[in-house]
Amino acid sequence: MPSQRDHGSILFKTKLITGHNGHTHPLIWLLAFICTIIAIGVIVAGIIVFVGYFIIHPRVPTISVANAHLDIFKNDYAGLLQTQITIVVVAQNGNAKAHATFSHIRFNVSYQNHDLAVLVSDRFEVPKNSSKYLKYVVQAASIPLNPDQMGDVDYSWKRDIVGFDLQGNARTQWRVGPLGSLKFWCNLECTLKFHPWNGSYIPSKSCTSKSK
Repeated sequence: MPSQRDHGSILFKTKLITGHNGHTHPLIWLLAFICTIIAIGVIVAGIIVFVGYFIIHPRVPTISVANAHLDIFKNDYAGLLQTQITIVVVAQNGNAKAHATFSHIRFNVSYQNHDLAVLVSDRFEVPKNSSKYLKYVVQAASIPLNPDQMGDVDYSWKRDIVGFDLQGNARTQWRVGPLGSLKFWCNLECTLKFHPWNGSYIPSKSCTSKSK
C-alpha cells in the first residue's frame, strides 16, 4: 500500500537495455559513438566555415546604377507626362577567387507614385573580380498627373533637378573554396536624380545595393 507522501505523484521506472550478462548492449555503444562523431563533425565544419570566411573575407557581390540619362521629360497642358530614361546597371563581383551568380533581378521605376517600368533579367554569371553591365530603356507616355504633380514638374524644371524612384532586389550566390556556397539578397532603393535641361544623371552613392 503506497505511503501518504506518494499521493499526487507518478513514479516512472526506466531500464537501460543490457545484454545477458547485465552490461550495456553493444548496439547502444555503437549508436552513442556514431552520434558523437556526427556532433564533432558538425562542430568542426562550423568552425572551419567561420574561421575560413574571415580569413578569406570574400566581398559580397553588389548591384548598382552605373550611369543613366533622362532622354525625354515633358508634359502638356492636359497634364499628361511623357518620359524616357536610359538606365545602366552594373553587377559587380569583387571576389578574386570565385565566380558569382546573379538571379531574381527585379527593380521597379516610378515617378510621383506612378509605376513606369519593372527592370528584370535572366540569371547570369559574373566571373571572378569582374562585372557585367545591363542596359534598360524605360519609356512611358501619357502618364496622367494631378494639379499638384503638374506643379512638381514645373518646379523640377525651375530648379533643374528631377527624381525617379528605383526600388528592388537581386539574389547573389557564389562559392568560396571548400567553404561551400554563400547566398545574399542585394537590396537597392534610391532616387535617380537628373538635370532635366540636358538630361544628365546626378550620381549617388545610395544607388548601390545593400546585402542581407
